[in-house]
Amino acid sequence: MSIEITNNYNNYATSNTQKADSTKNSGSRKESNVTTSTVEMKTSTPGVTRTEQIKTGFSSANDYSKYLQDKYSYMNTGTTSMQGVPTTVSVSGAFLKKCMNDPEKAAYLEENLAAIPECAKMAVNGSHGTLTSLSYQIDANGNITCISSGTNDPDGKIARENAKRKAQEKKAAEEKAAKKREEKKAEEEKAAERLAEGKEQTEKLAESRETGTFTVSVTGTDVKIVTQSLITTFSGTSTAGSFDIKA
Repeated sequence: MSIEITNNYNNYATSNTQKADSTKNSGSRKESNVTTSTVEMKTSTPGVTRTEQIKTGFSSANDYSKYLQDKYSYMNTGTTSMQGVPTTVSVSGAFLKKCMNDPEKAAYLEENLAAIPECAKMAVNGSHGTLTSLSYQIDANGNITCISSGTNDPDGKIARENAKRKAQEKKAAEEKAAKKREEKKAEEEKAAERLAEGKEQTEKLAESRETGTFTVSVTGTDVKIVTQSLITTFSGTSTAGSFDIKA
């Protein structure tokens, strides 16, 4: 089971341009080239916002990344666990460069990074099965892709039942094939018996002709075929397989 959801940064940028402009200088102070701004951010709860301080003006994406990792330890640090599910959160280096000196983009990034743990909880609770992995990826343009994998058979019950069913089907197929082989063998043995009987009938007929008397017996399920077999036996043109035509 895999689900992929994408959210575009442009939606956020359009609705928050005025908010970022009005707040990026509020409560600002300078630390070398780094500026701290107080901004209002949305939360994972619709209609609920919060005030947060963010920093921009970093000289390198590496410094900016370290700052973000201090606040959001799960960002670009490999697999972590959220709600008991292995989870990765990755942000494109190209997008970090766009955000590190742009308060508007930085606010968008931190807003979404902060919401990820609660979103992971929502994903786990909303899953119809059991999630086995979760991934959040933010690309160079700020697009967010969420990918989840899971199973509807966490305890292996369905897998065991399927394996049992397949084993039963295989056994049934083998038994059917064995039965066909037995039937074929029985038919071959019956044909061999008929061949032997036909040969014996022919020998008796030849012997009876020498003495002037004979008796011929032909058995079958069709009176016409039985009669024709009898006639061909009289004429001495019978074939071994035409004597016994029992069903």
